[in-house]
Amino acid sequence: MQNCGITPGIIKDLKIFPFSCSNDLLNSIEFKGGILVAVNAEKILHATDQTRDIINRNIGYCDGIGAVWALKSKGYNNVIKLPGCELWLKIISKFYKEKTFYFVGGKQNIIDETILRLRSEFEGINILNYRNGYINSNDEKDLLLKDIVEKRPDIIFVAMGSPKQELLMEEMMRLHPAIYQGLGGSFDVYTGNVKRATEWWVRNNLEWAYRLLKQPTRIKRQICLMNFLILLLLKKI
Repeated sequence: MQNCGITPGIIKDLKIFPFSCSNDLLNSIEFKGGILVAVNAEKILHATDQTRDIINRNIGYCDGIGAVWALKSKGYNNVIKLPGCELWLKIISKFYKEKTFYFVGGKQNIIDETILRLRSEFEGINILNYRNGYINSNDEKDLLLKDIVEKRPDIIFVAMGSPKQELLMEEMMRLHPAIYQGLGGSFDVYTGNVKRATEWWVRNNLEWAYRLLKQPTRIKRQICLMNFLILLLLKKI
């Protein structure tokens, strides 16, 4: 478990750090490094022994409003939501002039688009290497790990979905300590291949409702958030 200088709150045996602003998180990882793991209501409710262990060994932060509600119910009144799809770009904005980067994830066309846009948006960014997220053999994974060790990037982003991305980052971290963040589908959002909710929905913590309107098949996942809120109100979380 990385010590990021802030005491975590405990929600259903999960350690979640109550960052009050993105700078608190950025400052905490600048010198210590660590693996950032996004936590939301679904991950809290459906945590397995494996996913709980991954979060507790690393730096779990509030990626969803459900995690914020849970920490506020425990008295962490200043905690805020830090969407992972925004956080990684804040990390790049803060460090791109001084640190080196490595990117893993997405389909080949998505990662190619991501790198092209990053180089345009952050002039001079030092990207040591990148590859898609389809690692189909142990040989491919070994080559990736070897490349990480040889190039020694300061910051590594892995967009493969949970818990796959966290397990891979932990393997990398054992061989090469650095700043890591799992990004899920953030490359798709960044390149415009997946549309994120507009600012009004995000600002009012209704991004989940926007996603439901756009993708009705997500109904089971959004019901999870409602169940989570009910459990919070009943003080069962």
